[in-house]
Amino acid sequence: MDDVSHQLIDLKIHPPGSNGRVVAPFNLAVALHDRFGKGRKCGNLDMAITFLRGDLELRPSGHRDRSSLLHGLAHCLSARYDSQRKVVDLEEAVTLGRAALELRLPGHPDRAVSLCNLACDLKKRFQKNSRMYDLEEAIQLHRAALELCPSGHPDRYLSLLELALCLSARYDSQRAIADLEEAVTLGRAAVELRLPGHPDRAVPLGILACDLRKRFKKHARSHDLEEAIGLHRAALELHPSGHPDRYSSLYGLAHCLSNRYDSQQAISDLEEAVTLRRAVLELCPPGHPDRAVSLYNLARDLWRRFEKHSQVYDLEKAIEQHHAALELRPSGHRDRSSSLHQLTRCLLARYDSQGAVADLGEAVTLRRAALELYPPGHRRRARFLHDLAQCLAEHFRHQPAAADLDEAIALEQEALQLLSPRNPRYDVFRRSLMTYLQMKINSQAAIMSPCASGVTRLDVNQVIRGCILETLKMMPTRLLHTHTGVLFNRDAQISHFMASQQYSQLLSSFRRCPPDQRTKLIHTTISGYFQFVMFSHRWGEGEPLLRDVEDHSIYGMATKGGLGKLQAFCLRAGEKGYLWAWSDTCCIDKDSSAELQEAIGSMFGWYRRSALTIVYLSDIPNTGSFGASEWFRRGWTLQELLAPQTILFYTQDWSLYKNHVGSNHKVNAHVIEELKWATGIDPQFLIEFSPGMDDARSRLQWASLRCTTRAEDIAYSLFGIFNLHLPVLYGESAEKALSRLLVEIISQSGDISVLDWVGKASPFHSCFPAHITSYQTLPLSQRPDTDELSLRMSWRPLLSTALRKLYRSLANSPIPQFINRRLTLPSITHRVTAIRLQGEDPRAPSYEYKIRACGLRPLEITLRDKLEDVAMKRGALQVVRPWHSKLLSLSAKLGTGADKQLLSTMGRPFHALLLARLPHDEYKRIASSTLIVAEPVDSGSILRSKVTTLNIV
Repeated sequence: MDDVSHQLIDLKIHPPGSNGRVVAPFNLAVALHDRFGKGRKCGNLDMAITFLRGDLELRPSGHRDRSSLLHGLAHCLSARYDSQRKVVDLEEAVTLGRAALELRLPGHPDRAVSLCNLACDLKKRFQKNSRMYDLEEAIQLHRAALELCPSGHPDRYLSLLELALCLSARYDSQRAIADLEEAVTLGRAAVELRLPGHPDRAVPLGILACDLRKRFKKHARSHDLEEAIGLHRAALELHPSGHPDRYSSLYGLAHCLSNRYDSQQAISDLEEAVTLRRAVLELCPPGHPDRAVSLYNLARDLWRRFEKHSQVYDLEKAIEQHHAALELRPSGHRDRSSSLHQLTRCLLARYDSQGAVADLGEAVTLRRAALELYPPGHRRRARFLHDLAQCLAEHFRHQPAAADLDEAIALEQEALQLLSPRNPRYDVFRRSLMTYLQMKINSQAAIMSPCASGVTRLDVNQVIRGCILETLKMMPTRLLHTHTGVLFNRDAQISHFMASQQYSQLLSSFRRCPPDQRTKLIHTTISGYFQFVMFSHRWGEGEPLLRDVEDHSIYGMATKGGLGKLQAFCLRAGEKGYLWAWSDTCCIDKDSSAELQEAIGSMFGWYRRSALTIVYLSDIPNTGSFGASEWFRRGWTLQELLAPQTILFYTQDWSLYKNHVGSNHKVNAHVIEELKWATGIDPQFLIEFSPGMDDARSRLQWASLRCTTRAEDIAYSLFGIFNLHLPVLYGESAEKALSRLLVEIISQSGDISVLDWVGKASPFHSCFPAHITSYQTLPLSQRPDTDELSLRMSWRPLLSTALRKLYRSLANSPIPQFINRRLTLPSITHRVTAIRLQGEDPRAPSYEYKIRACGLRPLEITLRDKLEDVAMKRGALQVVRPWHSKLLSLSAKLGTGADKQLLSTMGRPFHALLLARLPHDEYKRIASSTLIVAEPVDSGSILRSKVTTLNIV
């Protein structure tokens, strides 16, 4: 006889009105609720709710037992909502929970329980309706409950766990990292309350692991993912086969391993993820609510494995699983779009490998279905229009049907209308439309004549034209034809190839070529035909412009001014066997701001992709040396030196520099050594330069020794070197142009070395210089450790705890950011305690100060302007060490050797900034005339360091 039977007997023997009748219905309801928890039979829960409603009617407002009945009835209604998902039950549970809480005022022994239960029901309502105010109230109630459950309280674990879940849910909705950090902290505290051996230990392990994975997705810190994997493995060991929660542990561990594979590409992680996904799917038989997502995740990992190993079996199984998942995601399902997209991708991959047109036809059908999910006005519609157009065009190539191509053209036209020309996808869609229109023209004009291979001349032309367009889009729009001296636009270049002997030979070779080698043959022929030579020179008087050479052969024009130079350049390019040549004087329409913008943005890439760059040093005689040439002091020529992989230098009389023969001066050791002395650039960068923001300070220093005719061009000439795409705004000040460049470097890379400069500050921002010449001063070279330094650091093993704390502060510092003209800069700050004017030179002007700051040795600085007395008296100055976690090149696990290395690194002299505090917790940099070099006093001052984030304007 179970407890319910006992309580029924007790209820019968206590008729209404008797003393025992007061508690019998309540006890029976509790027993029925417990029986429901074991067998999940809703009849027990319905009966418990009925008894509690009847009992509540007998306990009017003011009755001492009313709060317990309200609480119990709310608990049962919430449980029935979990089972049957009737919103009316949840709404009533919230209402009753509020009523119970009003009767359990502060100081009531059961107030914490009521706070927690009401918060849990509000979280359920948030999960149902996504109303943030429910989640905000739930978090507030859980915090209040946690305050009533101090360390040692039996309900503290539940409060910690539920608050962590709510904060994690708010992070999912609002992406506030503070919520996720607090959720992780609370999760750790909950795990500590469920030690090994506790029956509930697996629950907090899994929840903490999920939050750590979210933090990894945010910051990409591998240790978060490693810890999450370890926790999921521990939870899985506590959930053996048959355990009701085994599914969640398998699911979480598979997700983490899949993420680690994406990050580290270890195939063992992907293999284990696939194995776990299969196990998850076994726990989700047909009818299970999570079966669709399990099928989808397994298919995604099988697709990844196919991408890695190209095993057809994986692709076939991925398609099978995606088909099954799609059946469970009918029209209206929130995840239907992702299933359609992934299944289409798999089908197109099988089509590419096996050539089955049926797969292509199904891909068209699926993309039509996906497009229906994004009606007119939807922000993502353009992408799906483009995807469907691609499928239809591909279908036309194999089974030419005018309707398919016409529809592809119409879809691509609609997609273009939905995008702004500034959208990065606009050019891609535009090129696709042009290709489809060309296909339509060809299909209408072509005479279909079957080749021996079964491939039509139309098909070959389409493939060739497509390859030409792909090749030309990475080249300058206009090129000089070295054989005729005529300027060709892109259409003329295509026509010239189609009429060439190389094209005829390509068609002939194509018919004899094995099918699997045809694409390579076409690419090789076209890329060889369209190799081009770039020209780099110092502009002089009478340079020929576009309008001067259009519709003329440069070889028939008078050899005066720059025309003679242009003719000689084209002749040298032709002598080297190249058909096409480019010069910045006449191959750009400088009257078109759009074309000029595009050319400046593409210039580095053109020089990089050129077959050869010819440099003409008009001011160097054959016996002269690089250092005397003005070419090495101009801004634009820096990228023209670094970008090309093959380069030849010609002197005044068009002889090779010092008669250095060969096809590439970048492989000539003598030339490279002379270039090093002429430019100050290390040979490794001269020989093999990679555009980007690595070592940004050095790149700025190279440019600081150069100048441009238009002041703002000094910044624009660096866009390609830093691999940045920024608008060119002629007419803006040089200071603003340089500042826009520096903002982008900091925003994208966080590189704080660009703050190492001396001179006048820019009006744009106090941390940026007014001119590129401020970077001419070489940065501080770090000397190796010395005995004196080691003695002064006074190493003691007992400092390891403080070192670990310092390391965490340094490693976990935020990334420097520049937002709304405010630099958010993580720094180690040193408050100025004393400052004294040492000397001044009003003629310079310059002012020398001696400064003492907390934790630093005394230092001297030279300023352009005299410090205001108010700054000196109020202690508003700070000497700061800008910080970025990239500066920390130590192991995540500090050992004795690494401890000493950390102390030694932090103890070396460093570049510092002098900041003045402003109202509203902001700072302004005080520009100096020399680099400010600071040095910590001793190891104690280093260990007291911590990273503080400052807002600098």
